[in-house]
Amino acid sequence: MNPVQTYEITILPGTSRDGEPEGFDRIVIHPGDTLSIVGPTGSGKSAFINDIEVLAQDDTATGRSILVNGEEPPEDLVRDPAKKPIALITQSTRVIADLTVAHFLALHIRARGNGAQSLIARTIALANRFTGEKIAESMRMTGLSGGQTRALLIADAILIGQTPILLLDEIENAGINKERVISCLRKYKKAVIFVTHDPFLALITDRRIVMKNGAVAGVLRPGDRERAIIGTVSGMDAFLWDLREKIRSGELVSNPAGAPAAQKKAGIPA
Repeated sequence: MNPVQTYEITILPGTSRDGEPEGFDRIVIHPGDTLSIVGPTGSGKSAFINDIEVLAQDDTATGRSILVNGEEPPEDLVRDPAKKPIALITQSTRVIADLTVAHFLALHIRARGNGAQSLIARTIALANRFTGEKIAESMRMTGLSGGQTRALLIADAILIGQTPILLLDEIENAGINKERVISCLRKYKKAVIFVTHDPFLALITDRRIVMKNGAVAGVLRPGDRERAIIGTVSGMDAFLWDLREKIRSGELVSNPAGAPAAQKKAGIPA
């Protein structure tokens, strides 16, 4: 993939499970945009990002179509994994090849033609910023936890694949530091779409797509009222991250750093 190539994705509406037209004209996703997909279980969130991942052309159950840079995507962009501008990482993503982390990344570097072996160390270092479970070059891919795997694949998509559009399905369940992931994706100008039940992720994205009955029921842009509570939710999220890491490392819990303000606002006793 040409690293300087930029992509704009346009989602054209399909229908709900009852055959009713979706209530939007088009959703355009630019480089650097962040969106969250929310809704109850079974509302069609995963189908929405799957349509984007396969670059649907009115050929899926939803009837949606996806444009790339305003046009129907060419066949090689759809079929060739090396040219596809989209990476989908789900909560069930696993790597079945019994390779070391270093070998796995080296194969991807070779396939991409990047040629920079220094990317291996950089990718692992970035992944270790996202997860509390440290990853080493000598570890086996099949031995990584779900959180380690997804942290590594996100870092791989950013640095080696240079993938401009990331679709992340419920990464909050993987022991990943969400705020660091978002900050990094914004730094690298990635367009990212989160399927999430996590209020923190939903609040800090630029737009929130609400799903019901297999269709988009609304596209919301957070206003000042929502922005005002992000600090509170961020503090609570940081408190829970610190608490989780202390418990996982076998420590007795006292009061994680930075927690008092979040505790007070959440009504949690010190």
